[in-house]
Formats: sequence, C-alpha cells, structure tokens
Amino acid sequence: MTCNGANWPEFLDARVVVFRHQGRWRGGLLERAAEAKGRFRRRRRSRGAELGAGSALELPLVDLKRQYLSIKEEIDAALQDAVASTEYILGAEVARFEEEFADYCGVRYCIGVGSGTAAIHLTLEALGVSDGDEVIVPANTFFGTVLPVLKLGATPVLVDCEEQTATIDADRVSKAISSRTKAVLAVHLYGHCADMDPLEQLCASQGVLLVEDACQAHGARYKGRRAGSLGKAAAFSFYPSKNLGAYGDGGAVTTDDQKLAERIQLLRNLGQSSKYVHVAEGWNERLDTIQAAVLRVKLRHLDRWNALRRRHAEAYEEALANTGVRTQQAAPWAEHVWHVYVVRTPKREELRSALAAQGIAASMHYPLPLHEQPALAHLDYKRGAFPVTEAWSNELLSLPMFAELEPHEIKQVTEIIDAWKEAAA
Repeated sequence: MTCNGANWPEFLDARVVVFRHQGRWRGGLLERAAEAKGRFRRRRRSRGAELGAGSALELPLVDLKRQYLSIKEEIDAALQDAVASTEYILGAEVARFEEEFADYCGVRYCIGVGSGTAAIHLTLEALGVSDGDEVIVPANTFFGTVLPVLKLGATPVLVDCEEQTATIDADRVSKAISSRTKAVLAVHLYGHCADMDPLEQLCASQGVLLVEDACQAHGARYKGRRAGSLGKAAAFSFYPSKNLGAYGDGGAVTTDDQKLAERIQLLRNLGQSSKYVHVAEGWNERLDTIQAAVLRVKLRHLDRWNALRRRHAEAYEEALANTGVRTQQAAPWAEHVWHVYVVRTPKREELRSALAAQGIAASMHYPLPLHEQPALAHLDYKRGAFPVTEAWSNELLSLPMFAELEPHEIKQVTEIIDAWKEAAA
C-alpha cells in the first residue's frame, strides 16, 4: 500500500500491522501514530467545515468504515482471539455475549440466532404459532416482520400506525383481535418503542401473546425500561447497519421465560438436546461465534453511540424547523435511538434528487407498505385500507444518520434542504 496523502490514516494503520508482524514495534510509537492520525483527521474535518454547503460532500446513509476505524484496535483483537480460540460454532464467546446482552436489556435470558428474521420465527414457533392462527402486525414495517408468520402457516392481520410515531396503533389492534388471534407483534420502528402499556393491557385481557420486534431499537427505552424487556419475548437483528450491528447477519431473542428460552435454544440448533440427539424438528439458526465477538466489543459503545444519534437528531430537527419538511416526533415517554432519521415531504423525489446532486445519500424506509407488497396480494387488502401508513410511505425520506456524523455534515445536508425549499417556493 502506498501513501497518497488523502489515505494517510489507512496507510499508517497498514504499516502498524506490518511492524507488529515483523516484531519491529517500539514503545511509544503506537501513541505517536495515534496522535498523528488524530491531527490529520482533525485538519480534514476542519477543512470540510470551512468548505460549507458550496462544495460537494460525498455522504453515505451509514458509514460503517468510520465506525470500524474508531474501534479498530478493539475489534481486531477480538476477531483475532475468536479465530485463535477455534470455537467457531456457539461456545464461550456466544454465551458471554448472551449474558451481557440479557443484562443490558434487563432480562434473564438471551439466545443468539442467525438473523432478526430467525429471531421472530423461532420465537413465534416456540410460542406455538401455527396453522389457523392470526398474528397482528403493523402495516408500516419491514417485510421480515411478517415473513415468519407466513412461514408458520399463520395469517398476518395488518393494522395501521400512529400518525406521530409511525408505530403500531393500539386502538386499531383492539378492533382487529379475533378468536383466532394468537399474538401481536409490536414493532419498535426507526428506534422508537411502540406504546406498550395499552398493548400489554389489551393482550393480557384477551389472552394474546405480546412479542416485540426490536430489530431497530437496540438500547431504546419505554418509560425507563429497555426494549427487549417489554413483552413475552423480543426479537433483535444485528444486521451490519443496525445501532448494534455485526459484520454479517445475526440476531437474538430476549425473554424472562426460562422454558421459552430453552425451547428457542433447542430450535436454533437443529433440535438437538445433546450432540446427534434430535428431539425436535429444529433449524440451523445459530449466532456465529465471530459475530458474537464483534457484538461484545460494540455493546460497550452502544449507549455512547445512541447518545450521539440523539444529538444528531436534535441538530437536524432544529435546522429543519422552517423548511416545511416534517420530522418524526418522539413521544414524551420514549428514549429514541434513531436507527434511521426519517423526514416527510410530499415532494420526496424532488428532495431526494436535490440531495443526490450534492453527493448526499437518502433512502426510504419503506416506500411500499406491507399490504401493497406483491407477495402479500393473497391477503386481499386494498389501497386505502391503512391511510396513515400510506401517507408515511408516500412521503418519507431517510437522511444520513450514524454516530460518527460531524456537525458540519448535518449543517450541509440541512442547508441543501433549505436551498431546495427556497428554489421550489
């Protein structure tokens, strides 16, 4: 690798690896290298701030490389230790992560699995969801929420979302419950918890199971309680771009129910009660040991990263206050963790194009609600069935959001939006 000036931090990191490998590392050099990289990055950030909105800024929706470089030494050591252990399937590293994440969420048990979708699937299967059952799901969510319901032979019953938070509407859940309802999947969308108290009371009165889809809500709180501790069980995803993301697919289930935890542990590992003894028709849905090593490192930083996301959201909201672009509002009882930062405008495509022209990435979570998905046409919902969800899907746009965002980057994004608004007026 050669140094071209712009890649100086990466070049230095590469030389450090070589020197360590060759035994040429000397005391004090690591500290001096870190100081040099810090000075370079501060100058580069300062230069970016001076350039302002008049210069092109290549800004992705999520920048995982920045995150990696900020914890590189910890991650590299954890990965090396995990590989050297040769415990590549389950083992002590997975068990340690499960214990730490359960403690973080405030529950007794955590079971690491292969993905967030697997976490939902194994939870519902372990709870007995099967043919003939109905599971109530918000229409405003990712397709992975509803897919396990279909695969288990149950019927998803969709309901609309709340206008303010975009999360599941408890009043509409009440009207959707029938004698066949087995469970309600409460999705904590965008990092904001659903309003769980009315759902909990409703489900308890009707003998219905309440399960959290917390795949976007690592560290979020509802009235002081962590997501993952608010229902019978909760499903988490560790997809790389999540607030707590692995370096590949991964997921987990959290619960206080010992029997449920044991059943999910059995199902995730081919139904084995002991090696080569299969007592259930399970699945191969284990959390990889290497991913557990990564997640243990990142968990130590999660609260700090979430606090930075909240600071960024506040900066966005303040700067966008007079642009005519609507922002998601957090309920007073919520501690939002802003997995994505979503704004709304009827002129979404125009705004997206204006941002793209300046090198700013934007996305949509989600442009096609569940009842309009071709794969769910057999549910026979028509457009207009869920007007609040449809309004969100027609107008929403996700702006760059990650812990390592710099203030001048947020400023440039919002100045582009403000200039777009003035030009469109």
